[in-house]
Amino acid sequence: MRNRTDKVSRINSPYMNRYDAHMERQNKRKRILRIRLILFGTIVLIFFFSLLTYHMSQRELYGEKQAEYESLQEEKQELKAEETSLLEEIKLLEDESYVLRIAKTNYFFTEEGEIVFKLLEEAPAY
Repeated sequence: MRNRTDKVSRINSPYMNRYDAHMERQNKRKRILRIRLILFGTIVLIFFFSLLTYHMSQRELYGEKQAEYESLQEEKQELKAEETSLLEEIKLLEDESYVLRIAKTNYFFTEEGEIVFKLLEEAPAY
């Protein structure tokens, strides 16, 4: 079966020329619109992909910073405990009797007439 357009002959008139020009402009507009939509869609996809990439990198960075923060908090607690023990030791070292007792036990400091005996801390062999 042949197309109907093959049977119909074309009339060359100013109206048909304007109609053909109008249809050509419409087709051109459709092509341009399609190109614009594809370009816009591509730009939107690139934008969302870059946002997603940025978001993922920020989440990773946040996780690293959170872990670093927690380790620094633990270190801070340890340093505070060490500080309190050192402050207690400073208070004890201000006491003269404590310093004398340390000098006698660790450095064998003796007063006049005292004798120092060093005992072995091993268990007796009997």
